[in-house]
Amino acid sequence: MSSQARSESPMRVLKSGIAKGVVVKVKSGSTYIGRLVMVDSTMNLILSECKEVSWSGGDPEPVADYGTVLIRGSQVVYVAVNYELES
Repeated sequence: MSSQARSESPMRVLKSGIAKGVVVKVKSGSTYIGRLVMVDSTMNLILSECKEVSWSGGDPEPVADYGTVLIRGSQVVYVAVNYELES
């Protein structure tokens, strides 16, 4: 028998990421960094401390500061959980 790593479900990973920093890329090409407040079954996300960023170099450069936002799950390309937010 081969030992294969069992992957976690995406929803379980997202729910474990509540109150942690995340990076969210959306279909329009925009990237947002913030703290995950809530996720629902359709992958709608609520982020606090949300900033739109541009990755024009090695580090993210702020484009806009939004505070608390809702990102529709249908627009999400990817979510990276446990992103370390800068204070």
